[in-house]
Amino acid sequence: MIRRKSLPLQRQCNFFAMEQIIGRQKEMAELWRCYNSARSEFVIVYGRRRIGKTFLVNRTFGGRMDLYFTGSHKSSEHRQLELFARLLSDGLGFKPSLANWYDAFDALQAMLERQDKKKRKLIFFDEMPWIDTYKSDFVAALEDFWNMWAAQRDDICLVACGSSTSWMVDKLVKNQGGLHNRITSRIYLRPFCLAETEQYLQAIGCCWDRYTTLQCYMAMGGVPFYLSLIDPTKSLPQNIDSLFFSRDGKLYGEFDELYDVLFHQADGYKQVARLLSAHREGLTRQEILNKAGISGGQLTTMLDNLEQSDFIISYQQFGNKKKGKIYRLSDFYSLFYFRFIENKGTKESHYWEKAMLTPAVTAWQGLTFELVCLTHLGQIKQRLGLSVIATTASSWRSSGIFQTDNGNEGQRQAQIDLVIARADRIINICEIKFSTSEYVITRDYETRLRQRMAIFASETKTRHTLVPTFVTTYGLLPGTHSSMVQQQVVMDDLFVQ
Repeated sequence: MIRRKSLPLQRQCNFFAMEQIIGRQKEMAELWRCYNSARSEFVIVYGRRRIGKTFLVNRTFGGRMDLYFTGSHKSSEHRQLELFARLLSDGLGFKPSLANWYDAFDALQAMLERQDKKKRKLIFFDEMPWIDTYKSDFVAALEDFWNMWAAQRDDICLVACGSSTSWMVDKLVKNQGGLHNRITSRIYLRPFCLAETEQYLQAIGCCWDRYTTLQCYMAMGGVPFYLSLIDPTKSLPQNIDSLFFSRDGKLYGEFDELYDVLFHQADGYKQVARLLSAHREGLTRQEILNKAGISGGQLTTMLDNLEQSDFIISYQQFGNKKKGKIYRLSDFYSLFYFRFIENKGTKESHYWEKAMLTPAVTAWQGLTFELVCLTHLGQIKQRLGLSVIATTASSWRSSGIFQTDNGNEGQRQAQIDLVIARADRIINICEIKFSTSEYVITRDYETRLRQRMAIFASETKTRHTLVPTFVTTYGLLPGTHSSMVQQQVVMDDLFVQ
C-alpha cells in the first residue's frame, strides 16, 4: 500500500478530497436505502463521463460487492465473456465455459446461490453499455436473469452504471421488453455546482477566492475528474496552460475521447455541439436543422441525448411557444475547447497566462458567465426570494418588426437571456454581466435597458409588473443610473448550495 506521506503534494491533496467525497450525500443515502431494502433492487447510476459514478459506488459500498464487473471498451463479446468467466472462477471454484450471456448469467446465479442465504448479495456492473456489444444477447439475458431469478428473491441488489446516458435511458429506463418498469431506483449524477466545486478545491489545497473559482468553473465546469487534475501549488492560469495547452496536457485531447465514448456515431453530435458553440445565444430546433443538414428524426435523438448528458440545456421562449425551445451548449469544457483549442494550432508556452486580459478572453468570460447563471437558476431564485413561489424561466427574443408612427414597418433587435415569470404576476427581467469589480451602469446603457423593457412589454403584451434585475459578479456601483435596478444577485449568491 502506498503511504500518503510518500505522495507528491498534489496527489496527497487530491487523495484526501476523494477520501472524504464532496457532495453526493443524497445519492449515497439512496444507494444505502437500496442495499438495506427488504426486496431485491435494480439500481442504475448514470451521468456523463468523468462525473464520478464508479467512485460513488465504490466509496459507498467498499468491499461489500459480491461481483464487480467492468465492461471492456470496444472489446468483442467473446472477450467480454472471457473476462466475466475469469471473474466468476473464484466464487465457483472453476472457470465456467460461457458461449453467450445466458450462460454467463446462469453461472452468476449458481455462484450467488452458493453464498449465505441470509446475506445481501451486491452485484455491480460498471460501464454496462460497453458490455452490450454489436448483436450481443446481453440485454435479453439480463432481462431473464432479473425477472426469472433475482426479482423473485429479496436479497439481491444489482447496481448498473454507465457513461453512455443514451444507452442507459433507452435500454434500461425506457425498455419496452422484459425490463419495462423493472428499474427500482435511478440515480443521475450531475456536475458539481459552484458550491461543491469550491469545497473540492479547498479540500485539495487550492486557496483560491471565488472569482478565481468561478473562472475555473468556466473552463472545466463541475466535472470532478477535471478538478482532480488541478495542481494546488500552481495558479489557475498555470494549471490551464498545463492541462489544456501543453502537448501532453491531460485535457488537450479529451474532446474526441469524450464524445466518442458517450455517443454512437459521435461525429453528428460533435457537429451539433460545434454549431451551438458558434451561436452562444442559442438556436431553435428548426434553426439547427437549417444549418446542420441533419434529418429531423436524427436531430431529435441527438438533442435528447445531449440534454440527458448535460451537454446542452433548453428553455422555452417567453410568450411564444410556437417558436419552440432554445437550445444552448452548456458543457463548459466543450465551449472552452471550441473557443480556444480546436483549429488553433500549437500554443506557445504560458499561452493562457498571457491571454487572460485579451479582448477574446474577456468576451468569452462574459458569455460563459451567462451560462453559469443559467445553470444556477435555483440559487438565483433563492436569492430573489422565489424558492416557494411558482416560477417559469425562459428566454425572449424580439420579433424584430414594429409599426412606426407613419404606419410603416421598422426593425429592432432585443434579446433577454433570462426571464423569470412568477405566480404573483411579477416578471424579473434579468441582465447578466461579468465584471472584475462593481458594474457601472452608464446613461446610454440605462437608456438601452429601458428601451429593451419597453419592447418586451409591447411585443409580449404582458400586464405583469416588470422588475429590472441584475446578476453580476460584485454587484452594481451605486449611482444615478443604477437606481432603476430593483433587485440584484451577486457572485457569492451563486455559491449557495
